[in-house]
Amino acid sequence: MHEMALCESLLQAMEEAAVANAFTRVRRVRLEVGRFAGVEVEALRFGFDVVTRGSLADGAELLVLERPGQGWCFDCGDTVELTARLDPCPRCGGERLAPNGGTEMTIKDLEVE
Repeated sequence: MHEMALCESLLQAMEEAAVANAFTRVRRVRLEVGRFAGVEVEALRFGFDVVTRGSLADGAELLVLERPGQGWCFDCGDTVELTARLDPCPRCGGERLAPNGGTEMTIKDLEVE
């Protein structure tokens, strides 16, 4: 379950931000996760609760903002939203697409004290 490792990295980023910005508690985390990031959101929520116990984010609310996948179509030259990596282009039906978005996982913001 790589979601646990992701949560450990998330906690480390919050701890570093706490030192840099002089806060002691995280109340809410808004996390953007792309459709193609390979993250199981429910496993991420579970891992977040486990990893943050006893930390500055103990009891913090995790809001996951799911972002769509994107691909660039070689046939029509447009960047389009994709539901799955192997979907055809929704504009022209072309099947030659290069995924170019939706693989990210980013901390959007933190609500802190």
